[in-house]
Amino acid sequence: MNCIVIDDDKLSRKIIEEFIKKTDFLDNIASFDNAVDAIKLFKAGNEIHLIFLDIEMPEMDGIEFIKTLNNPPQIVIISSKEDYALQAFEYDVTDYLLKPVTYARFFKAADKAYRQFVKRAVVPEGKNEIFIKKNSSLIRLKYEDILWVEALENYVIVNTFNDKFTIHFTMKSIEQKLPANKFSRVHRSYIVNTSSINLIEDNSIVIPVEGGTKAIPIGKSYKDNLMKDLNLMIK
Repeated sequence: MNCIVIDDDKLSRKIIEEFIKKTDFLDNIASFDNAVDAIKLFKAGNEIHLIFLDIEMPEMDGIEFIKTLNNPPQIVIISSKEDYALQAFEYDVTDYLLKPVTYARFFKAADKAYRQFVKRAVVPEGKNEIFIKKNSSLIRLKYEDILWVEALENYVIVNTFNDKFTIHFTMKSIEQKLPANKFSRVHRSYIVNTSSINLIEDNSIVIPVEGGTKAIPIGKSYKDNLMKDLNLMIK
């Protein structure tokens, strides 16, 4: 996994760099003492899979940095305070580590990120379905039957044309289960099947459903990525 470190504290940054060197599935691409310089790396098109990110930094803090990313990779927050944990997990961070960080705790977070990375990267050939638990049964859903996925506190709602399934999953987890070439994250609270999009009007997606249509908001930070996923014919 290509990773970067962003932390204005030199000692903390060096410790994380050493931990990365000890972890054979991680490759440290770059380290930064501020978030502003790190943005340039993403604008240059570098492929980054994981960020070890401090929150309290001058000029731009960690949360502000996350907001600048259209399609953020996995993020592990490393902070000296617990105060930001709730806010950080609202952005689907993979883990939250408190300083001083031990290698054992670092490795646990890195391993969690790596397992999610492998699940996302390796999609069995020809696989075109998922199974969802409903009561005591497992329901098979083909990808084309899923119209959109919506966040609901600690659950997600998987919507089909005439049914919906509420499951105990995070948005990041369900996003990793769905193929990126078929589904697009369009908002912090929504993932849509791009083939189900009937109309895009202003900052909303219109999807046909039984008895009418469903309007789904497009988050500002997700719009560019959505446009890339669609087969556009615009002069």
